[in-house]
Amino acid sequence: MRPLPAFTSLRTIVTGLAVLITAVIALGSTVLISQAEGGTGVEAARPTPAATLVPDSTLPSSSPVAGGPGVQVTPPHLLAISSAKVPARTLRKIARLKHVQKVAATDGGTVRVSGTALQLLAVDPAQFRSWTPKTVAEHPEVWSALARGEFVADGGTIKRLGMVLGAVYQLDGGPRLRVAASASLGLPGVDGLISKDLGRRLGFATGVVVLIHGDSDTLDKRGVEHLLGPKAQVVTVGRPAAPRAPSPPPGPALVGRPESYLELYHRAAAVCPGLSWTVLAAIGQVESGHGRNNGPSSAGALGPMQFMPSTWKAYGVDGDGDGIADIWSAYDAVPSAAKYLCANGGGLGGEKLRKSVWFYNHSWDYVNKVLSLADAYARTYDQ
Repeated sequence: MRPLPAFTSLRTIVTGLAVLITAVIALGSTVLISQAEGGTGVEAARPTPAATLVPDSTLPSSSPVAGGPGVQVTPPHLLAISSAKVPARTLRKIARLKHVQKVAATDGGTVRVSGTALQLLAVDPAQFRSWTPKTVAEHPEVWSALARGEFVADGGTIKRLGMVLGAVYQLDGGPRLRVAASASLGLPGVDGLISKDLGRRLGFATGVVVLIHGDSDTLDKRGVEHLLGPKAQVVTVGRPAAPRAPSPPPGPALVGRPESYLELYHRAAAVCPGLSWTVLAAIGQVESGHGRNNGPSSAGALGPMQFMPSTWKAYGVDGDGDGIADIWSAYDAVPSAAKYLCANGGGLGGEKLRKSVWFYNHSWDYVNKVLSLADAYARTYDQ
C-alpha cells in the first residue's frame, strides 16, 4: 500500500484501551462489531435526582419514536492529502469551486503493527459520520467505539492483514490498540479510523486530509490540486457497493403501533403478565425521557430504553410486526424491556420485581427511583 504523504509517525505512548461491550451486526457487505463492559447489558441514562422525578405530563399525547435518528450522508467524491495543515481560507476557496457542495478537513497519521504501516484518519464521530457510506453512518456501534477511543478498521484492511475483530494489537513503540469494529469505509489508502482525541495523543498531523462532496461527474479535480499545491495528492473516491440483505417478511404485531407512549406502555406490559405498565413508563422516563434522548450513552447503550447491543441480541423483539427488531424503535424497545424484566422475575411483584429492575441497572438507588416513579405514575393515571 502506498503511504499517504502527509501522514506522520507515531510519537506518543498512550495507555491501554479498555475491553467494552460485544455486539455483532451484519448488514450486506458491512460488518460492525463493538466491545464494551458491563454485566447487565443495559445501562441507564444518568437519572434526575429523586426529588425532581415526577410523571411526565406529556405522556398521554407524545408519539413513540419509530426508529433511530436518520443520517443524511454526503460521501466524499474527492479525497485530498496535503503536506501541511490546510488553512481555512483554502478550504473556503475549494468550497467555492464549481459543483462543490461540501468540504471538511480532518487529521491523519501512520501507526505500525509488527512493521506494517496503517494509515488512519483521526475524526470527530459527530462530524465525520455523514462522510461515510449509509450502511456505516446508520449504525451507531461504530461511532460508539470511536467515542470510547477504540479502533475501527476498514473491512479491506481486516481481510488483507488477517486481523481479528476484538483482538488487541501492540503498536510498534506505542500502546496496545483494540480492533473494536470493522466497516466498509470506501476511502482509498485509509486503513481505519480513530477518534480525534486519540489521534492528537498519537501525534497525528492536524487538518491534512480534505474531504470534498459534490457532483462527482463534474468536480474540478485540477482546481483542487491547484489550490492545495504541488505536494498534495488528490484522488477520486468511488462509490462502493453496499448491498443490503433482504428484510425478513413482516410477522404478527406484538404491540402494534399505538399513537401514544401511554398506550404503548400498557400494551407492552402484557408481554410480561403481572408487570405494571407504570414500571415500563418509569424506566422509559429515567432512561431517555420517553425517547427524547436515545443515546448512544457513554457506555454504548442505545435507544429509548437504553439497551446494550449485546443484551438486545438476546432480548430484542419485533413489537410492531415490521419484520425488524430495531433497538431505536420504541415499538420494539418497550416490549423488549418487558421481556427482559420478565426473564428476571419482573411479573412476580415484590422483591422479585425489585430484583428484576436491579438487573436492568445494577444500582439499588436506581431501583428505588424507578419504583417510586412507577407509584407516582399509578397515582396520576390509574385513578
